[in-house]
Amino acid sequence: MDEYIDILNDNGKISGKICLKSEAHKKGLFHQSVHIWIIDFKKNVLIQKRAANKDVFPNLWDVSVAGHISAGEQPEISAIREIEEEIGLSVSKDEMQYIGTSKKKIIHKIDLIDNELHHIYICRINFNFDTLRIQKEEVSEIKTIELSNLIKEVLNEKDCFVPHGKDYYTFVFNELKML
Repeated sequence: MDEYIDILNDNGKISGKICLKSEAHKKGLFHQSVHIWIIDFKKNVLIQKRAANKDVFPNLWDVSVAGHISAGEQPEISAIREIEEEIGLSVSKDEMQYIGTSKKKIIHKIDLIDNELHHIYICRINFNFDTLRIQKEEVSEIKTIELSNLIKEVLNEKDCFVPHGKDYYTFVFNELKML
């Protein structure tokens, strides 16, 4: 789904310019997104398999929930919205913990450039897996995996996960281990 998003300056601050997400990706304009890692109190992490029709990294396992921040929207509000849209789980601001950002520029092809600042959150919450409902346009499947098993699989560079990079995964996994 195309939506209007804020364009960032080189320092990661909102520039005052907005454009459609598709235009930002076509031109490689710097913009922001949210990544939310959902983990229960038994250290099981919810992960999603990206839908087959996605432009980038189709059919790969990824962070619990991710999405672009709409123009004028605050990152934590975007995170709450994306969780509800993608997996049907309602959470509050108090159930999320902001852990930092990650800046990435990936040139997928000449007219598809992800130039993003990811705002990363952890949501530690017990949830009923059977009540979750996925947004089929974005997600083809969800599952839980015990944190130590997820770490082993991702850091052993299994090619079934979105390649966010070792530094990104190490940062997130260290934060999850401290819970």
